Amino acid sequence: MRRREFLGVLGGAMAWPLAARAQQPLPVVGFLNGGFSDSYTQQVVAFRQGLNESGYVDGETVTIDFRWANGRAEDLLPLANELAKRRVAAIVTSGSAAALAAKSATATIPIIFNVTDPIRLGLVKSINRPEGNATGVDVLAGELEPKRFGLLRELVPSMESIAFLVNPTSPVSPLQTRRMEDAAQRVGVELKTFRATGQGDLEAAFARLVQQRPDGLVVAADPFFNTRRHELVALAARHSIPAIYEWREFVEAGGLMSYGPSLKDAYRQIGVYAGRILRGAKPVDLPVIQPTKFEFVINLKTAKTLGLAVPVSMQLLADDLIE
Repeated sequence: MRRREFLGVLGGAMAWPLAARAQQPLPVVGFLNGGFSDSYTQQVVAFRQGLNESGYVDGETVTIDFRWANGRAEDLLPLANELAKRRVAAIVTSGSAAALAAKSATATIPIIFNVTDPIRLGLVKSINRPEGNATGVDVLAGELEPKRFGLLRELVPSMESIAFLVNPTSPVSPLQTRRMEDAAQRVGVELKTFRATGQGDLEAAFARLVQQRPDGLVVAADPFFNTRRHELVALAARHSIPAIYEWREFVEAGGLMSYGPSLKDAYRQIGVYAGRILRGAKPVDLPVIQPTKFEFVINLKTAKTLGLAVPVSMQLLADDLIE
């Protein structure tokens, strides 16, 4: 065989495995969320950043299959079942309802959640060593309502009654309500609880709330409320109600105050975990992450509009002031 012919044959043989590798399909990560895609733009960017930190780039080395329920919680299980039938490499979820839907859809595909109190939800048996096919981030948001109540009361020291807006369909809503009841009772403030579960409920809830004339409002940590943050902020402004929320995104939208962990950082962390699972890690070997830093954000412009003077001590305590 002539040298040129031999090199041609050798070159073709070497190209075969390269071509085979190039034709292999990219791994797919399912992304299940009960909200609207346009409400989570920054969080999706943070999730992709976490994947990048683990060596994966959307569209190049991994494919993300987004499934949005658009505020319809009843659609989460069918969407989760679709991802399970597709046999994705992992399912990333946000909120308790999405995580539980994924858990119902599969007992084998790794699930990476972003929830409050995963042990109580039955997603894991232990924070340090989860059992089964789920792990992720415990944002502790549902445990912080009393803290938010305390911050709002510090801004409105004459407070005699406080409204609490909760989603009764959330698995953690009884615990959230009980914690708020205990916190209000300890300081002698009357608690008035209002409920909203769906798209048309917020207007009705605020109509009832305004009739009770509370001195402030604590909005419970809940993915449904997060998807409706612009509407919630607008309703609180329309009725001149001082309100405190879960995430800084509410304050950036014009809300008065927020206290909680960083939502963007939580999404970045579940992106990192998704990358580790793509590399072969098992959920049982990935401890549930709990935040160590919490953000306190105040919108000074909104406070001025409400006629509230934010004490210097609170301004110094805040991680960020929006003017």
